[in-house]
Amino acid sequence: MTLNRRLFLYFFSIFFLMLAIISFFQYQREKEFRTQQLDQQLTIYNYTINKFFEEKGASWETLEQYVRLFPDSSLRVTVIDTAGVVIFDSFVKKGTKLGNHLQRPEIQMALTSENGKAIRHSFSTGVNYYYLAHRFPRAFVRSALPYNVSLASMLKANTSFMYFMIVVLIFAILALYLIARNFTRSIDRLRIFTQKAENEEILDTDIEFPNDELGEISKNIVHLYKLLLLTKDDVNKEREKLIKHLLISQEGLGIFSSEKKEILANTHFIQYTNILSDHQCESSDQIFLLPELDEINEFIDQSLLNNQLNRKRLKIEKGGRIFALQCIVFQDNTFEISINDISVQEHENELKRHLTQNISHELKTPVSSILGYMESILENPNLDPLRQRFFVERSFQQAQRLSALLQDISTLNKMDEAKRLFEKEPSNLYEVVSDVLKDVHLQIEQKECTAINKVMTDCEIQGNRSLLYSIFRNLLDNALAYGGERLTIEINCYREDEHFYYFSFSDNGIGVAEEHLSRLFERFYRVDKGRSRKVGGTGLGLAIVKNAVLFHRGNISAKNVPGGGLRFIFSLRKR
Repeated sequence: MTLNRRLFLYFFSIFFLMLAIISFFQYQREKEFRTQQLDQQLTIYNYTINKFFEEKGASWETLEQYVRLFPDSSLRVTVIDTAGVVIFDSFVKKGTKLGNHLQRPEIQMALTSENGKAIRHSFSTGVNYYYLAHRFPRAFVRSALPYNVSLASMLKANTSFMYFMIVVLIFAILALYLIARNFTRSIDRLRIFTQKAENEEILDTDIEFPNDELGEISKNIVHLYKLLLLTKDDVNKEREKLIKHLLISQEGLGIFSSEKKEILANTHFIQYTNILSDHQCESSDQIFLLPELDEINEFIDQSLLNNQLNRKRLKIEKGGRIFALQCIVFQDNTFEISINDISVQEHENELKRHLTQNISHELKTPVSSILGYMESILENPNLDPLRQRFFVERSFQQAQRLSALLQDISTLNKMDEAKRLFEKEPSNLYEVVSDVLKDVHLQIEQKECTAINKVMTDCEIQGNRSLLYSIFRNLLDNALAYGGERLTIEINCYREDEHFYYFSFSDNGIGVAEEHLSRLFERFYRVDKGRSRKVGGTGLGLAIVKNAVLFHRGNISAKNVPGGGLRFIFSLRKR
């Protein structure tokens, strides 16, 4: 039911109730007035007859003659002594035996209040009468009129005023309807506005409100709502900018609620938390379980208790890397944790210093071997053919190594300087990993290893298939070359969000000493140079992996697995 109808029914009910009460009391008053008029007339008759009775001591005949003088021929007069015996009755013949009237209702009332009245059936005449009796010292005098249609109509109230009340009610209904409609006009239009606002419909035209106080309030509400929409739009734009900045920031940023539940975390934050943790974190909330963050936890709890804006800084060294953590608790009881890898710049500077030396050294080794074998052949023309073939084969092997080295350097240079040369296309990572496992299945069988592909079958990104292949191929070659025998290698996509897939590549091999973890992705860096020379390789495999991951807008890190083994954690952007 609309507000208009509710208001109308409310005020109509009140007005109708008031009219009904007034009409009822007026009707009762009118009826009582007519009864009083009749009682006054009969009272005059009773007092007149009693005066005549006391003065004349009249007999039945004289009283009968006296009553006939009254103008109302239907008037019945009865005189009763104090014992209840009928002395005279104008409607009964003299000598008629009448019963004792002392128990008649009107006589009983007259005994206690000097007068009494009743409407009842007469046993003497068989007619209904309206009786009025008065008690006097010598006798009771009772007057009565036949209670017929005429008398009953006379005693009823005049109902003409009821028609007047009905006319008033009709006009009141019209007036209440107009008042309710005008009163709710602004509310109805404001309701239409709120429905459109709730459905987020664009208000093309302004809603016209009446020129009254309620209309003015409604206009102000609409104006404030439009200002709120503009403000909300500006806030959403700024929020979108902030979220984009947060996601692309090179700093690991995570925002949490007062219950330490993740609100937002960028890819670097997720990556860094997995490096800091000895176990794989499926949610950023698990960072608060790290013993290294006990000091941060205590600071957060204390700040939330005091409800103050505070800041805390902390440094943590993990996996050969140094991280700077900063926590800020805001006044709305949310807080932000930022993680920065402050060892990256130092590593890059060290890489620049040694890069030229490493390239020269790596190129010099195969070139020197080739020159030595060729020189031996040229200076010894009578050298045994088998020996000559041995030198040529060794020279060919070193040339192949030199070619692979140059090819890897060329690939790295392309990724560094000409990324546009690598075209992107939809690539299914499950299929890429399956192709890699097929290509190296002989090496896996020879070393009695087990490779497990846990990548989802629908894991697809927009990327370069060749580079994606090189990521998983180089990681797998690296594990087979340096991890040892009978390895279990697991490739897993353990998490995804709107923008990234998160992968882990782990084995249960011998692992790497902590001091080498931060330098694994450097070009030409070797953990054990003598052992690395023996198993081959260019020293650029993991550098290519890192650059291929960066090409796909991701990040990669390495950590030791508790109990033995090495795990690479990296992300790849979906689009």
